Amino acid sequence: MLNPITALNQSIGKHVIVELKGHREYRGIMDGYDPHMNLVLKNAEEYIGGELTRKLDKIIVRGDNVIYISP
Repeated sequence: MLNPITALNQSIGKHVIVELKGHREYRGIMDGYDPHMNLVLKNAEEYIGGELTRKLDKIIVRGDNVIYISP
């Protein structure tokens, strides 16, 4: 079983799905993170309620809002 930091390290440069509170989801390439689990995604897409709402070159996701991160 991987610990969370190892899993995040292995996700750098790969596509991930980040589910947030409030039925919001981001899909993009993990570009980095910090000890608070704030995430940086590039080439991201934002989904609200399952619908694509916008595309973003780069976004910072606050770690407090993250429910899960999926490869």
